[in-house]
Amino acid sequence: MIYTQEVEKMCPVAQGVHHGAAPIPEEGKWVQAKEVKDISGLTHGIGWCAPQQGACKLTLNIKEGIIQEALVETIGCSGMTHSAAMAAEILPGRTVLEALNTDLVCDAINTAMRELFLQIVYGRSQSAFSDDGLPVGAGLEDLGKGLRSQVGTMYGTLKKGPRYLEMAEGYVTGIALDSNDQIIGYEFVSLGKMTDFIKKGDDPNTAYEKAKGQYGRVADAVKVIDPRTDKVVER
Repeated sequence: MIYTQEVEKMCPVAQGVHHGAAPIPEEGKWVQAKEVKDISGLTHGIGWCAPQQGACKLTLNIKEGIIQEALVETIGCSGMTHSAAMAAEILPGRTVLEALNTDLVCDAINTAMRELFLQIVYGRSQSAFSDDGLPVGAGLEDLGKGLRSQVGTMYGTLKKGPRYLEMAEGYVTGIALDSNDQIIGYEFVSLGKMTDFIKKGDDPNTAYEKAKGQYGRVADAVKVIDPRTDKVVER
C-alpha cells in the first residue's frame, strides 16, 4: 500500500462506530451483503443498444452469488438473437460480478446485465420478500404455454389505420371490423400450441385449427381482414 506524504504526515484518529453495510432484503431475509456470495434473488431488467434499434429483456435467478438460470428475450435486431444464444450459454454458472464484466456480445444484453446488477445488489429483486426465493425454472413462467415470449407487434399509418400483427395470445390472422371499419376484435393462432400439437402427432392443418382462437366481438364483425394483405378472411 502506498500513501502520499500528505497522508503520512497526518496523525491517526480512531474511527467511530462502524455498523457495516446496510441490510438489503433477499429472499425473505435481511442480508448485510459484503461479498458476491451474499447475493441471491430473481429479477428482470431491460437493456438497449447504442443506436437503440433493439432491446433485450433479461431474467436472472441468482443463488449465493451464482447465476443458476438465465432467460434472454430480444426484439428488433436479428444479430441480437444470435448474441442471446451465446449469452444463454455464457451466463449460468458465473457469479453476478463476473457476468457484469463479461462481454455478452450485444450492447443491449450488456446493458440489461448492468441494470439487473444494480437492482439485485441494492435488494430490488422480484424475490426480495419471498422466503427462500423462487425455484430454478421460475424464469420460464413469463413465457406461458409453448414457452414462447409474449410479444405485441402493432403497426399503423395515417392513410390505412392500425394493424394488429402479434398479440400475447399469438400470431394475428385476422382483425374484425364493424360497419365503420373500426377494430372490434381479432383472430389468432398460437404458434407454440400449434407446434406442440404437431409434435404429438397431429397433421399441420389439424394442429392449426386446434391452435386458433379469437378475442373481442369477432362474431359481430361485418368483415374480418388479414392485417398483412387486407384480403377478407373467409369464415
